Amino acid sequence: MTFGLQIDERAAVTVLDRAAEGGVTFLDTADAYPLGGGVDLAGTTEEIVGRWLKDKRHQFVLATKVYGRTGPQAWDFGNSRRHIMDAIDASLRRLGTHYIDLYQLHQEDPETPVDETLVALDDLVRAGKVRYIGCSNFLAYRLARAIGRSETLGLARFDSVQPRYNLLFREFERELFPLCLEEGVGVIPYNPLAGGMLSGKHPRGQPPAEGTRFTISNAGAIYQERYWHEREFDTVDAFLKIAKEAAVKPATLAIAWVLRQPAVTAPIIGASRPEQLEDTLAAAEVQLEHDLVARLDTLTREFRRGDAAR
Repeated sequence: MTFGLQIDERAAVTVLDRAAEGGVTFLDTADAYPLGGGVDLAGTTEEIVGRWLKDKRHQFVLATKVYGRTGPQAWDFGNSRRHIMDAIDASLRRLGTHYIDLYQLHQEDPETPVDETLVALDDLVRAGKVRYIGCSNFLAYRLARAIGRSETLGLARFDSVQPRYNLLFREFERELFPLCLEEGVGVIPYNPLAGGMLSGKHPRGQPPAEGTRFTISNAGAIYQERYWHEREFDTVDAFLKIAKEAAVKPATLAIAWVLRQPAVTAPIIGASRPEQLEDTLAAAEVQLEHDLVARLDTLTREFRRGDAAR
């Protein structure tokens, strides 16, 4: 989601090359990216990924998303049949492919009946434009209802969900993850480093650095509201101390903890430089000791509660 605004195409290619060398085979993007780019840049990230994928499409599982505003009209937004049918063809064109492996709803759309959305997605699966469907940022009850409607109507159902999840945001452990385990829905969480907070890159007592997710366009305010608070900084300080004592890089430890969650299939990681992938990719090889996991769970237990006081 950083490709095309936070970093240019040349830098994006170096990140993608390093990811491929490191064994990454799953790529996730969205038609509204780059993050913070607005309508004028919507689709740029897909174009960059599509050019890089040329001649090696079959080597990767490709995922993208629909919902965000991609044009000026009222129907250039949301999960209506009109928008989904327009958006899939635009994404296929930009990505230079005949099919999307995983097509996801980026957000819930309270203005569109869920049956309308599910029938449209099922049509895409039957047409061969999409192999599987998923959702992102869905609450547990909305995911459960969508699965129930798909079963009732005999439609393709969501095979994955993409929630925000990290040591500073654990609310989905309470309802969403148990639902996914019971229903066999894969979980591919984003923000495993909490916007870089858990890597230790954001020093407390200073304003957010320019060019990061905490300052970029319309996304900066969202990230600051999520994480830029004294409680979160206190937790990060304690987390960095634990990581140092365990002799594990903070980014590696944060992602290894996410991977250890039984419901999680694989976290989605991002990078603006290829060297940032060294610590994140290393998480796949780390086995966390029980005592270390217990310390992290105790440290961040309050973040399982949606009503935790700041």
